[in-house]
Amino acid sequence: MNVLLLAAVLALGLVMIPFGMPGTWILAGAALGYSLLVPNSIGLFTVVLVTILAIIGEVIEWTLTATYTRKYGGSRRASWGAVIGAMVGAILGVPVPIVGSVIGAFVGAFVGAFVFEVSGGSGGGTATRVATGALIGRVLASAVKVGIGVGMAAWILFAAMT
Repeated sequence: MNVLLLAAVLALGLVMIPFGMPGTWILAGAALGYSLLVPNSIGLFTVVLVTILAIIGEVIEWTLTATYTRKYGGSRRASWGAVIGAMVGAILGVPVPIVGSVIGAFVGAFVGAFVFEVSGGSGGGTATRVATGALIGRVLASAVKVGIGVGMAAWILFAAMT
């Protein structure tokens, strides 16, 4: 029964990740909580490992957006605009049921990079190309973070069942 409850929490955490919510932290918290509440289940090594993976997921999520913004010709200013826009978009998109924060993060990355690039003196064509790079980076970042989350969930379940 305990493992089924853990699996349900892990599934919830995985569903949260693409929506811009802290799903990897839910996974890490579930590992810690299960380790504390069910003696001799999940070891300290697993808890530390999934916490490190959660940190890596966060770093990758924000750096990929900025990296692709720069790769498509954006300034450092546009990179920051993409990261800030993605965060603001994810927060503002929350009221829209189911996919609001995902769409908000994608649109926010695009708009943030565009606005910051234009405000830096670039033309509309350049700013659009840069904003497209930011959008691609944000999509890739979400996919990578989901992959990390799946690996975390599998590791946690394996550790709990052995």
